[in-house]
Amino acid sequence: MGFRLVNVEGRAALVAGDHYFDLEEVSAGSFSAEPMDAIGHPERLAALSRMLSGNTPSGLVASASLGPPVPSPQKSFGVGLNYQAHADEGGMDVPDTPLVFTKFPSCLVGPTADVELRSDFCDYEGELVVVIGPGGKDIARADAWDHVFGLMIGQDISDRVVQFAAQPPHFDLGKSFDTFGPVGPVLVSVDEVTARDDLRIVTAVNGEVRQDASTAEMIFDVPTLISYLSRITTLVPGDIIFTGTPDGIGVAQGKFLADGDVITTTIDGLGTMTNRCVRVSDYQGDEI
Repeated sequence: MGFRLVNVEGRAALVAGDHYFDLEEVSAGSFSAEPMDAIGHPERLAALSRMLSGNTPSGLVASASLGPPVPSPQKSFGVGLNYQAHADEGGMDVPDTPLVFTKFPSCLVGPTADVELRSDFCDYEGELVVVIGPGGKDIARADAWDHVFGLMIGQDISDRVVQFAAQPPHFDLGKSFDTFGPVGPVLVSVDEVTARDDLRIVTAVNGEVRQDASTAEMIFDVPTLISYLSRITTLVPGDIIFTGTPDGIGVAQGKFLADGDVITTTIDGLGTMTNRCVRVSDYQGDEI
């Protein structure tokens, strides 16, 4: 048995069934309330999770205000063109090595947070997000899953005008506006996930399914990404990797996000995120 970790109004909590249990309380103070303090201690969290039945729940998950399970990672990576069909729909060549960019941690928000649009050309990208547990340098691909603390859902929201305002593109800026990184709803330990290498990702906008694929279709799988990144920079607990999006993005269909749109993102075993789009400014893209 592993664990399921959430952020309830800035406090770490463990989930069992429909309820959550405040981590500081159930650990008798051995963990603080800070969600980042829990990262990197999977054995202790799993042990506490096995004992939750003897504790009084703090509340219902469905009625809780959830924040990002990992609110302030040291490093936040994104991976572009990691599905063949996605590269094909954009008319782009598949890279020989992972196409990695930074997605600023300041863009991270919770699984029900509003996505703030600032142009007519914002796009959705449903993704599996990997959270590093035991860090390391030069991690072997065969050992990479041992360095994963947990998995969660992510949306790599992108302003396409800002992203492609220059050559080479500004992947980092176009994908790092405030609120452009919804994650959650729950951070799930790998041993709680039945098929870690074959997870179905479904993204719908206003109920219309736009993306429906499996992580088994990744060009560079999770172990490859972890090994590659660790050869360049030392990974530390809490670092996150947005592992790339499958085909079906809005720009390929001429279906950009608009005020009032609702994005629903589901991944097998990890739950569902629901994010409403809110237009907060009115530039049309020609101001860049």
